[in-house]
Amino acid sequence: MADSLVIVESPAKAKTIGKYLGSKFIVKASMGHVRDLPKSQIGVDVENDFDPKYITIRGKGSVLKELKDARKKVKKVYLAADPDREGEAIAWHLAHALDVQEGEMCRVVFNEITKQAVKDAFKTPRQINMDLVNAQQARRILDRLVGYKISPLLWKKVKKGLSAGRVQSVAVKIIIDRENEISEFIPEEYWSITAQLTINGTTFEAKFNQLNGEKKELHSEDDVNEVLTAIADAAFEVTDIKERERLRHPAAPFTTSSLQQEAARKLNFRAAKTMSVAQQLYEGIDLGKEGTVGLITYMRTDSTRIAVSAQEEIREYITGRYGADFIPEEPRQYTKKNANAQDAHEAIRPTSAVRDPESVKEYMSRDQFRLYKLVWERFAASQMASAVLDTLSVDIAAGPANFRAAGSKVRFPGFMKVYVEGNDDGKEEGEKFLPPLAKGDKLQKNNVEPKQHFTQPPPRYTEARLVKTLEELGIGRPSTYAPTLETIQKRGYVAIEEKKFMPTELGELIIEQMEEFFPEILDPEFTAHMEQDLDHVGEGQEDWVHVLHDFYKSFEKRLEVAEEEMKEIEIEDEVSDEICDKCGRHMVYKLGRFGKFLACSGFPDCRNTKPIIKDIGVPCPTCHEGHVVERRSKKGRVFYGCDRYPECDFVSWDRPSLKPCPVCTSMMVEKRNKQGVKLQCTKCDHTEMVEENENEAVELD
Repeated sequence: MADSLVIVESPAKAKTIGKYLGSKFIVKASMGHVRDLPKSQIGVDVENDFDPKYITIRGKGSVLKELKDARKKVKKVYLAADPDREGEAIAWHLAHALDVQEGEMCRVVFNEITKQAVKDAFKTPRQINMDLVNAQQARRILDRLVGYKISPLLWKKVKKGLSAGRVQSVAVKIIIDRENEISEFIPEEYWSITAQLTINGTTFEAKFNQLNGEKKELHSEDDVNEVLTAIADAAFEVTDIKERERLRHPAAPFTTSSLQQEAARKLNFRAAKTMSVAQQLYEGIDLGKEGTVGLITYMRTDSTRIAVSAQEEIREYITGRYGADFIPEEPRQYTKKNANAQDAHEAIRPTSAVRDPESVKEYMSRDQFRLYKLVWERFAASQMASAVLDTLSVDIAAGPANFRAAGSKVRFPGFMKVYVEGNDDGKEEGEKFLPPLAKGDKLQKNNVEPKQHFTQPPPRYTEARLVKTLEELGIGRPSTYAPTLETIQKRGYVAIEEKKFMPTELGELIIEQMEEFFPEILDPEFTAHMEQDLDHVGEGQEDWVHVLHDFYKSFEKRLEVAEEEMKEIEIEDEVSDEICDKCGRHMVYKLGRFGKFLACSGFPDCRNTKPIIKDIGVPCPTCHEGHVVERRSKKGRVFYGCDRYPECDFVSWDRPSLKPCPVCTSMMVEKRNKQGVKLQCTKCDHTEMVEENENEAVELD
């Protein structure tokens, strides 16, 4: 007969834990939060120390009833929500709803869902940590005050339906600032000169770097011609060789931020998808005879710390599989990634080092396997020996000019045997071969090629790069990165084009008003300071009400000024030449989540809308009568189809090219990756790299 009730957030977590605890425990799921601030009103009594008015979340009444019924049948309740301040708040709300007495030892936490970890946690239950609860309450109330005080003002002064958020607004501002940098960027010309040289039948490259013993920048074609004239009849000879050993150290095991960044680079996962799949791995995967097992530790963490037992286990595994040379003398210890790291949990790691990816592959979906493999390999590599690289730098004289060739080879792979960290440009470091060379060697000159370049503006933010920037600025915490990125897209403040963030007109409009009247909200330093204050509340160092009072004093004054001085902005709809096919009125351009669309000017009497079709100038390859146009799916993703749809059903996710395949004359499409743009035939295997397409699609009314 069961005498204890255990409550967790999800059915998957409940299923895994239930198998470990046995028949004396009833394990139920709360399905996340059961109480929250009401949506219909601000729900915070500002005059009474920001007293929150919590209500049962719509749809959770039946869940609470089931939990209360189960509560009546047992003597003891254990609240086993996730081990962070959000989980602590869920436990606190459940305790209130189920009449669990204050001070009762009801809270159970574990960093991994394995049999041993769960059983150990139930041996040491504790009270609910009110410091963590208050940190969560303070964050929730801060966000509610900003959202519910500024948004009505924007509705009244600018446009109905606009809303503002605390952390989200900073993220949008960062994206807009980058877009402004790109717009204002003035490219500067520069050149390079590469010599193709041969010795003993082997060809390699060397780059120009000096003239007359001094470093020379090549800013123009005149500079290039000066060098080419100087070396026209010169012989190429090796004058100096420098060899050195370089150690390359492994990256730290994953935090939430670095996992999201690396999954974006290597797996093409969005931050939200990474967290969803990681949650599945944490809560448990059915491994057949072994049962359901949590495969990774808790995935919301900013710590790089590893438990001693886990270090010992992976060192033993590495020694057995690769040899003793592949582990350092002492286990590697990693310092906190940044000053804001809380270090309350471990880094993200596999719960068992011996459970390598291939051994559990058959039990997982493709996405689960790929993410688990990433976590396992990163963890294993983090405890392996450094790689040893031999680097070679060769100076080559050509008359008064100097060229330099560089090469490297891996002498000992160390951790690189298992894993190499990705980077934002997609170019992973590898070997660069140079033939055997000696001082005085005469080299055959095959070709000297000058090439013109232009400096590039800073790149737009990818999800990975934006998460990294938010973390570096101290904005947000592990639990907020993915929701922040999702929110700014859902609200239509930014759009994603070719996996990069671009601000929408809507986003720019809101930030323009926020910059004038609420500059602190958009200030990364101010937001980072607020995050630190919330951390201090969670550590018991600051009073949560005091933090809210400090914020609200200046915020309230800003609100009063904005109410008085913010001008009402008339946003007139731009009339198009398109006639509504339902009522005959002209259609107007409207701004939505995914950019502009057409809507009937007779709204609300007529609610007809149409997407804006963009002709890309390519004849339809299916019907040969229509043109290929750019469209958007309901989720905002760009695709290409025939403008004669539904008569013609041609569709492609990839942008068709006007250029036919030179091999089979079929249609080619653009494929984009980190190296650039290539054309790929839709029928045969032909591919070719191309320059970026600068032609904009033409809007068709």
